[in-house]
Amino acid sequence: MIRNIFSRPPTITVVILFLCFVAAHAQQDRKQSPQQGSTSGQSSDQKQGAKPAPANPQQGSQSPTQQIQRQIGDREGQDKSIIIDTELVSLTVTVTDPYNRLVTGLDKQHFEVYEDKVKQVITFFNDEDVPVSMGIIFDVSGSMKGKVDRARDALKAFIQTSHNDDDFFLVGFNQRASLLSEFSDGETLTNKLTLVDPRGQTALYDAAYLGIEKVKQGRHTKRSILLISDGQDNTSRYTYGELRKLLKEAGVQIYCIGIVEMGGGAGGTLDLQGQSILEEIAQVTGGKAFFPRSAAELEDATTRIALELRHQYSIGYTPTNLKRDGQWHKIKVQVKAPRGLPNLKVQHKEGYYATTPRKK
Repeated sequence: MIRNIFSRPPTITVVILFLCFVAAHAQQDRKQSPQQGSTSGQSSDQKQGAKPAPANPQQGSQSPTQQIQRQIGDREGQDKSIIIDTELVSLTVTVTDPYNRLVTGLDKQHFEVYEDKVKQVITFFNDEDVPVSMGIIFDVSGSMKGKVDRARDALKAFIQTSHNDDDFFLVGFNQRASLLSEFSDGETLTNKLTLVDPRGQTALYDAAYLGIEKVKQGRHTKRSILLISDGQDNTSRYTYGELRKLLKEAGVQIYCIGIVEMGGGAGGTLDLQGQSILEEIAQVTGGKAFFPRSAAELEDATTRIALELRHQYSIGYTPTNLKRDGQWHKIKVQVKAPRGLPNLKVQHKEGYYATTPRKK
């Protein structure tokens, strides 16, 4: 007896619908599985703390010093204005022989830098003649009466020997410090002092404060200050202790020309006190103080300062101690003199405070 395949239609229909449903569901699972796998993988990475690889595969394993060296190497061929990491300690170094003559032509290998007696790795070195942004701090107080003509001559001689691209600003001071000229050329600067009449008391420390803050606005990376005064102060708001702390923090090299009267008496005592102050200001900042006794010595001193600024070494290093603890770190630079040269003298700032850089 032949069975009719349609004799039980409800059962067959159910089976067919069930098989279609299973097939459709399986196909949907296959389409969704790659996307779900990707989501799962991402979740797994997040749980494991996975991070994307750095853009430069070598940068992640480099020390701060190596990164600075790489930055310098990348930029040196393009530009002499090199951007240095904020951790870099920069030094301006002057080298002289026993006869006080400038020594040029030394290489990086001839220098050793120590911070708190620990040897550092020099990561930047340059000995090129570069322009400087220069602040002139000029004493026009009553104590300079009879000396101001010599001071003007000193300034003119200095400017004539300076780099052609140097720019200058002028701070004059008696009982208060005032900005007499914004950054400009040397001739404009000297013209400002043509009709100066010294009078009033002396605010030397206030003037130095103003000069240090102003020189930071200079367009050149190299910055310095020339202070022409007899060193006396009797009316500043700031104390010498406060000024000395600022000098240590600022890292600005200061040269001083003391227009003093040598000899005995009360006036001579005041001049000796002023001389001591000017010497300390210069020493702390890595500069130098001169006390010429004649017009010829005055011209020699100003010429000497201008030449020093043009024949110095720029040295940078990343300190091994990176703690920003606000403590004073003493620096010492030694020169290994090439064969045939005598022992050499090195002049630079005494150290720096390891403070946290200010956010711009």
